[in-house]
Formats: sequence, C-alpha cells, structure tokens
Amino acid sequence: MDLKNYLKKMQKLVDESLEKYLPQKDELPSSIHSAMRYSMFAGGKRVRPILVLAACEAVGGDLKQAMAAACAMEMVHTYSLIHDDLPAMDDDDFRRGNPTNHKVFGEATAILAGDALLTEAFILLSHPCCSGDLDPGIQCQVIHEMAVCAGSRGMIGGQVVDMESEGKPEIDLATVLYIHTHKTGALIKASVRVGALIGGAAGQKLDAITRYAEAIGLAFQIADDILDIEGTTEQIGKDAGSDQARGKATYPAVLGLAESKRRAEELVDAALEALSCFDEKAEPLREIANYIVKRKS
Repeated sequence: MDLKNYLKKMQKLVDESLEKYLPQKDELPSSIHSAMRYSMFAGGKRVRPILVLAACEAVGGDLKQAMAAACAMEMVHTYSLIHDDLPAMDDDDFRRGNPTNHKVFGEATAILAGDALLTEAFILLSHPCCSGDLDPGIQCQVIHEMAVCAGSRGMIGGQVVDMESEGKPEIDLATVLYIHTHKTGALIKASVRVGALIGGAAGQKLDAITRYAEAIGLAFQIADDILDIEGTTEQIGKDAGSDQARGKATYPAVLGLAESKRRAEELVDAALEALSCFDEKAEPLREIANYIVKRKS
C-alpha cells in the first residue's frame, strides 16, 4: 500500500472532523478558543487519531464510527503538548516549527487552552450525537481507556518521572522504560485499543492488537530520542539536541545510539508479529509500524 497517500487521506478526514467538533474562534470567549485551535491546527501528523481509525478498520469496523474518538484522542495529545512546552516543564519556544502556545497567547491562556482541550475530548466522547449506534458498554470502556491513559497512571505519570529524572547523573533502563511507556506509549496504546474496541475486537484479537500497540508505543519514543540526536531543528520542529542539553532520561543516554536503534527495530518486528493473525485490512497498521522508526520528523 502507499502509506504516504493513506496518511494524507486520513489526516484530511481527521482535520475536517476536528474543524467541525472544536469551538469556532469567534465563539466567546474567543481568546481561549483561538488558543485551542492554534495548537490543534499547527501542523500535527495526526498519528494517534490515524491509529484509532486504522485499528478500527483492521478488526472489521467502520472508521466513521471511530472518528469522534479519534478526534478526542488528538485533543488529549495536543493538550499534553501545550502543557509540556510550558516554562514550568520543558520551556520550549517552538513546536512543529511554530512558536509554542504560551509564546503566542501567554502562559495563563496556554494552561487553560490545554485544560479546555482535555475537557473537550470527554465532552465529545460522551456526546449522544457522536456515539451513534455504539453499544453503551463499549462507549463506557472507550471513555475509561482514554481517561486512564491520560492520568497519573499513564501519560501524566510518565511526565512526572521524566521531570524528576532530568539532569540526574545515573538513570537506569527501568526508569527510562517507565517514562517512555507512560509518557508516550500510554496514549499510543490507548489509540489502538480504542479503535479496536469500537470496531468490535475482543478476546485474542484484542490481546494481539494490544501487543502491537505496546511495541510501537515504545518504538515511537525511542525513535524520538534518536531524532533528537540525529535530526535537525528544521526536521523535528523544535531545537535539536534539547534532550541531551537538559540531561533527559532517554534510551541513547542509557544504551547508546547503536543499541537504541537495534531495540527500536526489534520492537517493530514484535509489532508485526503480533499482527500475524490479521488479514490485509491491518496493512496500514503494519506500514505505520515501519514508518515510526524510519521517519525524519
């Protein structure tokens, strides 16, 4: 399959739906809605919502039924980026090549824009017009999956340990693994599981696609660690080498660059093996796994 065209097509569908679901800039208070939309439409690749849609299709579901959940996942992801860039956290000036939210709208509005996007995600997930004919039990499970992945046992927990580990001279692999599987991996895992649940997956199929998600979630962050060293500021959309400069707990910092690359490739192989019980409808998931470690941005 042509992954480039697939990603472009899916990104367009997601962007069109986000345009519909998000409050418009002129809706009061316009300042917060402008800030929310600024970061939502700042050039994201939409990897997580595309994973929701691809997982739904892989198990035989209808991607239209998963679109609201896909958009909600991108809202959660974008909220996390806005907060991650704040002066109290990573203090980044650029994201995706554009000034970060707090640089444009001020720190207070940026915090509230992130809060609003997180809340908006659950408004969308629970809205009757977005659930369609989805079984109420599955809808509840989807909301639960997304809440857990975003909370202190998921993404926020990973962010906390990441901050606590910054600049420490001795960080072990177990700590880096915790950070990566929670700060980045939790949202990717939830994206795949949410799509699969909406598509009707259960039992062995759900277990297999979960193994795929866990493998690509970790591979994605290792690839980010590598890009921070090998990529340029223009490629990655923020200052290259910032992880090293801050003394971040990363795979290359603990294992070295060559071993980190080997681990990422191993994880992709494990992800592909997990999908061996799926037919050609899972081909986008297979291609995305390979794309994760080969991307340059």
